[in-house]
Amino acid sequence: MWSFQYLSRIDFRTIPVLIGLMFISLLVISATTCETWDKIDESFFTPSVINQIKGYGLGVLVYLFFAGFDYQQLKKWSWFLYFVTILMLVGLFFTTPIQNVQRWYRIPGLGLAFQPSEYAKLFVVMTLSRFLENKSHEIRSKRTALQAILIVMVPFILILKQPDLGTALVLFPIALVMFYFGGIRRRVVFAMSALAMLGIGFVSLIFLDILPHEEMRPYITKVIKEYQYERLNPNTYHQRASQTAISLGGMWGSGWRNSEFTGQQWLPAAHTDSVFAAYTEEFGFAGVVLMLLLFFGLLYFSFQVTAVAKDRFGRLLSAGITVYLAMHIIVNIGMMCGFLPITGVPLVLITYGGSSILSTMTALGIIQSIYSRRFMF
Repeated sequence: MWSFQYLSRIDFRTIPVLIGLMFISLLVISATTCETWDKIDESFFTPSVINQIKGYGLGVLVYLFFAGFDYQQLKKWSWFLYFVTILMLVGLFFTTPIQNVQRWYRIPGLGLAFQPSEYAKLFVVMTLSRFLENKSHEIRSKRTALQAILIVMVPFILILKQPDLGTALVLFPIALVMFYFGGIRRRVVFAMSALAMLGIGFVSLIFLDILPHEEMRPYITKVIKEYQYERLNPNTYHQRASQTAISLGGMWGSGWRNSEFTGQQWLPAAHTDSVFAAYTEEFGFAGVVLMLLLFFGLLYFSFQVTAVAKDRFGRLLSAGITVYLAMHIIVNIGMMCGFLPITGVPLVLITYGGSSILSTMTALGIIQSIYSRRFMF
């Protein structure tokens, strides 16, 4: 099941990419969690930085474990993990809300919180990969398409009810790409694509104020809750603040710990949801180019695994994981730039938070497991 020898066969090109993204994260978190305005004498290792380093340390162990673990064994556990996740998502509705939403389980004695939806996306990818592989002989049937949709819809609805719109919506493109690679009926893939385009188009018309936000409120709030609809308001303080921080960055940025807007704590959730905007103000367009190059390298190397995977399960699994990573990057940056509503989707390996780090490092470890076994038959 687990073999040390496969660690020597991983794609070592990804290591500097991961280190670079982690270092960027620590820089931003250190700058945005200082307690005083005069940050010159502040220690780099703020409590949040220390927690993030602990998360990375645990994440590296998880990464190495799954890189050496035979990904074929995941097929045996996929349905079990899927149903456990469903039970945990249901159980959230019987917990005490944190920040007015039911997304986390508190871990007694450790002061930590566990977010099942971060792992639900990965387990859906694993389960869907196994299902599509097993159904390869009847992949074009309507029954197979409906069953595949059901696998995605159950966690989608439960996550949407938390409410966590951003995380739920990430599942949609993951399913769409996996259906395409898996060979699901083209009509189904086309219908899902058309539905996605219509949904994005309608939301964009409201979000860009082409369809007046207030005039649409009475109709839309019959379907979704008031506070959910308010996220489509293009004039919220969070939207304006994130765009202001990005624009202040200019070409070269204000410099580390020299940001005025973010430094005065005018940017909400600077080390979590708004970490991209905080980074951009301090490091500017040049810093953004560096970050995007690192993300491009991470996704490029991950997609290469899809091309060289030895079996159908590995190809589907690596494709789903890569889209999972890509959507987090696209959605988080898009919402900070004002193209998408702010929904709380973390920027992988950059945003502060243990659940996001562990789920991401697990996914990347699985990718390396597929890569290191590409020549086995």
